Amino acid sequence: MSAMHTVKDMMGRTIHVPIQPKRIVSLVPSQTELLYDLGLEDEVVGITKFCVHPEVWFRNKKRIGGTKNVHIEDVLGLKPDLIIANREENVKEQIGELNKYCPVWVSDIQHIADALQMIHEVGILTQRSEKANAICEEVERGFAQLQQDSQAKRVAYFIWYEPWMSIGHDTFIHEVIERMGWTNVLADMQRYPEIDIVELAKRKPELVLLSSEPYPFKEKHVFEIQAVLPETEVKLVDGEMFSWYGSRMLKAIDYLQELIKE
Repeated sequence: MSAMHTVKDMMGRTIHVPIQPKRIVSLVPSQTELLYDLGLEDEVVGITKFCVHPEVWFRNKKRIGGTKNVHIEDVLGLKPDLIIANREENVKEQIGELNKYCPVWVSDIQHIADALQMIHEVGILTQRSEKANAICEEVERGFAQLQQDSQAKRVAYFIWYEPWMSIGHDTFIHEVIERMGWTNVLADMQRYPEIDIVELAKRKPELVLLSSEPYPFKEKHVFEIQAVLPETEVKLVDGEMFSWYGSRMLKAIDYLQELIKE
């Protein structure tokens, strides 16, 4: 039996985890990529079908369903000693079920500061603090050096289609947009509001961003918006760069800077 210690996750839940976890299952794509960048090749035994980075893990690690429909039996078959999940991406009932058999550490991310806290705490959980802290420092430095747009563009960001869904003020994506020097036209709303394009027009966005994920927007959706908002610039953007709150943030800085320059 490996030595255990008691920790709190980002939901304030107390869990008992091995001091050195040897069999980790990740239920969140951005946190899976973080575990890779922390050098946990041997320790991570299971991931979701949406954990596409790194590709070598996607090809070779056991996939245990999606983020919203985890195959509990497959997870338990891997005999994990730590499961890493997220409040928003995973289903509460599934986390509760898994927690009966294995410690589940749950992150809760609304801000960049939360993402940095998550990276730091996952570093402690997995005995990779030095590497995790280096990632945090680099992300903080990158965002501090980001040259904001001199024009506070009025922006709408879409994550879903039929219904059209955008982002409110209490989301990670909202803060990323603000850090770019832009303004979210739906900042008076919460989480992921549904909004009709005709209603959106009344808010006079200068720029509409259509994300590559979770919904894979295409050129036809650009034309659909431009039919209603002919004066508005519409762009397809890489959703991972706006919404993945793990080590992908290191790559996001340059991407966001290029978007601002455009």
